[in-house]
Parts: sequence; structure tokens; C-alpha cells
Amino acid sequence: MPPRKRRSYTTEYKIEAAHRVIDSGRTIAEVARELGIDPGMLSVWVKDERRRVTAAEAVGEAPLDAAERAELLRLRSRVSELEKDNQFLAKASAYFASKTNPRGSN
Repeated sequence: MPPRKRRSYTTEYKIEAAHRVIDSGRTIAEVARELGIDPGMLSVWVKDERRRVTAAEAVGEAPLDAAERAELLRLRSRVSELEKDNQFLAKASAYFASKTNPRGSN
């Protein structure tokens, strides 16, 4: 039997999962079960996020609230979509440019 492929998670996903615990007051086990992930892994994410929030507060910065995090995720998603559109348009323009007659029309 081939080895199981390890799942990887984006930083945004880890932060959102950690905040499900931090903001709601629910237990790590509950949230982990809800998300279908290992509680130990979620525990590490929660500790990391709590450290990040504490560090931000120590330098006088307020951490992002839930609405700001949601907006940031939405904007990152939109940027990703626009970058894909730009890549497609660049390829399409290169294709059509290669099909045109370099000496003009006859």
C-alpha cells in the first residue's frame, strides 16, 4: 500500500482555524473535529496565533479582527483570480500576435 499523502494547509487556513478556537472559546478538540484535522496540529496553530497576536500587541499594533481577516482573505482571493486572468490574457495576446502577418496585410 502506498504511503498516505500529507495534506498541506495555507497560512490563511491555519490562522482562521486558530481563530475559531480563540474567538469562540470552544475547545481545540471541538474545532478540530469540526474541521476534520488533528487536534495536536490545531493546538500548535492556536499557540502560534496567540504568540503572533501578543507580539503585535506588544509593539502597539492591534491584530486583525474577524471582519478584517475575512476581507483580507477575500482580497487575496480576488488578487489571485486577477493574476490568473492576466496570465491568460498575456498568453492569448502572444498567440494572436504570432498569427498576424509581420509585414502587414496584403
